[in-house]
Amino acid sequence: MPNFKALAEAKRDQRAAALDAAPPFVFSKHAKYLDASASQIVAKIGAGEWTASEVIEAYISRAAEAQKVSNCTTEILFADALKEAKALDAEFAKTGKLRGPLHGVPMSFKDQFDLTGYDTSMGYSKLLNKPATTDAEVPALLRAAGGIPILKTNIPQTLFNLECSNPVFGPTTNPYSPLYSSGGSSGGEGAVLAQDGSALGVGTDIGGSLRAPTASCGVYSLKPGLQRVSYVGVTEPNPGLEGVISVAGPLGRSIDDLDIFSRLTFGVQGNSLAVAPVPYREAKLPEKLKFGYYTDIYIKSSPATKRAVLETIDALRKQGHECVEIEIPTPETAFNAYFALCSADGYRTIFDGPGTDPIDAALEPIKNMPRLPMFIRNCIVWAANNIFGDPQLGRFLKVNGDKSVKELFEWTVKRDEYGALLYKEVWNKHNLDGIISPMLAIPHIPLGSWAGNFQLVSATSFWNVINSPVGILPVTRVDPNVDALTPEWTQPGAFPEGHFANPKTTIYRALYLGGSPLAVPQYKNVAAYDPKKSAGMPVGIQVVGKKWEEEKVIAMMRVVEGALGDPRERGFGPGSFTRAHHKED
Repeated sequence: MPNFKALAEAKRDQRAAALDAAPPFVFSKHAKYLDASASQIVAKIGAGEWTASEVIEAYISRAAEAQKVSNCTTEILFADALKEAKALDAEFAKTGKLRGPLHGVPMSFKDQFDLTGYDTSMGYSKLLNKPATTDAEVPALLRAAGGIPILKTNIPQTLFNLECSNPVFGPTTNPYSPLYSSGGSSGGEGAVLAQDGSALGVGTDIGGSLRAPTASCGVYSLKPGLQRVSYVGVTEPNPGLEGVISVAGPLGRSIDDLDIFSRLTFGVQGNSLAVAPVPYREAKLPEKLKFGYYTDIYIKSSPATKRAVLETIDALRKQGHECVEIEIPTPETAFNAYFALCSADGYRTIFDGPGTDPIDAALEPIKNMPRLPMFIRNCIVWAANNIFGDPQLGRFLKVNGDKSVKELFEWTVKRDEYGALLYKEVWNKHNLDGIISPMLAIPHIPLGSWAGNFQLVSATSFWNVINSPVGILPVTRVDPNVDALTPEWTQPGAFPEGHFANPKTTIYRALYLGGSPLAVPQYKNVAAYDPKKSAGMPVGIQVVGKKWEEEKVIAMMRVVEGALGDPRERGFGPGSFTRAHHKED
């Protein structure tokens, strides 16, 4: 049997050959197609101005360029995509009718999704060269509407990582800077969409996996709640986990892109009884909305992250919407519940996936800590409390590991009780339409730093525990002149233990002060947040809704973007990356 190295190298060689077949990108020829959203592409084809073949050629040429910049792909479908486009053109020429609302739209899919004839390898060598025999249900729905898959995108090993790297395909870097990750676990999707290498993407989210790459790469996404979108045909790295459940959702370059996906997929049951028969419902918003907002949760947010939230609130207030600052009750409860539920089997199931493959360095602490004998784990918890001076970390480490069935049940109850508390103390108390919240405490994760920064996931996993729909959109860009650390961050006062601004916590030190005992060697004395290194990179926010209000979230995203102004003027939207990074021929 071939060894890991041979299998991985052969797969990468296969990918390279498929990428080499792409036509070269020519700005004067291809840029106009990249400037169009999914609905605009379909309108142009329907008007007879463009053909599906022309559109697909433009996007596969850009996707090949995106791969060179960020290593964002796994499976390359270019040849089949061009064949599908020609077939669509022939069909349109004969009938004069579009196949559906995605006719000729180039699509990308996170590697988890089965596509007929291609591997769903998950970055595991044991799954290479085992092509799927059918499409997953979501790709099948989008294909039926005329969409054309052109590639599959890279993911982190096990998906339990807000960076994006695996030993088979390597790391996916941020399109704006190789010093930073694209985010994870839908990191390849974020990177390729940011670079106009796809017009509509599909990913998944169990703790921030749609949202982190979306915000980090400056695109748009919607994390639906449970039971809105089919998960049939999606390879799950942790099958059987019910405490927190992954969902499928769209990534795009405009809110319209998310809306089209939602209209085509919401409530379509197919072969899954896990999808509620609740189709897309038009949202009717009041003329003036009431938003809650906060700038910090569990960890103090960076200046750039805080500014993105406050600029959004200021813009909404100028439009006449009511915005009230809210306090999230004991967010540590939700964060610890997330990891307590995910680690109930000591992460044995999730690490069955890689088999004998090398384990990504970022995952070594996650793999090893929960399985240590209780005596050793208790010693580590003691060290966190008494040597590191971080009881918050100590409590996290204590809950992160093997549990009896009784303990699993108890944490499930805590999860549900916390959800009820949040509705009582936040949603109902303030009578909110939506919540504006920061993404991660820092906008971008330095490449290879995740092992020391894993607590960043607290800002996104919070809404998975609550099972709320969340939209993500870009707001601004890092500006070192206004986003530098001030004494508020570098000389924080004496805050009580458990406060988000307590400088004694290891995560606070890792982000703003340096010297975190958990950081990997290259980041031991380097603060993760550096607005000079990340200057010009995107900063996004979360727009949160109540359960079953995905359509309202999309509508509220439109309100927010309308208040912020034309995204193209802020350098976002279809074609913006290409025009900023490529000179005209």
